Amino acid sequence: MGIRGRPHRAYRYVGPAGPLSLVRPGGRGCGIRSVADFEQWVSALPAQELAEPFTFVVDTAGVLRLAPRRSEHVVCAGGAAVLAAGEMGFSRPSGVWAVGEVSNPSTGYCPDVRSWQAVADALDAVGLGHPGGFTYAVVFRRCPGCRELSIVREEDFVCVFCEGPLPDRWNVDDARGAIPAGPGEV
Repeated sequence: MGIRGRPHRAYRYVGPAGPLSLVRPGGRGCGIRSVADFEQWVSALPAQELAEPFTFVVDTAGVLRLAPRRSEHVVCAGGAAVLAAGEMGFSRPSGVWAVGEVSNPSTGYCPDVRSWQAVADALDAVGLGHPGGFTYAVVFRRCPGCRELSIVREEDFVCVFCEGPLPDRWNVDDARGAIPAGPGEV
């Protein structure tokens, strides 16, 4: 359940079959439910891995899942739908872990920028400090004309493939059947 009792949108995997074929039973990213979980997970990593962001998803139960950066989001999610996906970097400036950067670039799930609230809710549940929004946000849209996936740059809602107009609202999964919005979902 999201902020003020509104549900978060769930995103199905819409990417290519190759990464989906890498999903294995029990192979999901590490579930982080507390700062202690995070500290235990991060302490087992080589120091050089902390220099770059990690792959993350927020599963449909609202649990933050982390994996090394070069991991596929769909593998981190165990092939399941997610509430958010992207990359997340951590820092420890005052001896306390916090999220320094967080973004939503996942071409497998193509989450809307509105998925930020699911990220914030998951991080708040863990107890990790974080920015007030994505530090880098990608706007994904599916072209209604040619059906190609597009990334909107500089608020120019024009398909790079056919130059047709792109919708204002997220529509990436419309090609395979939209995921129904929950009650009160925007």
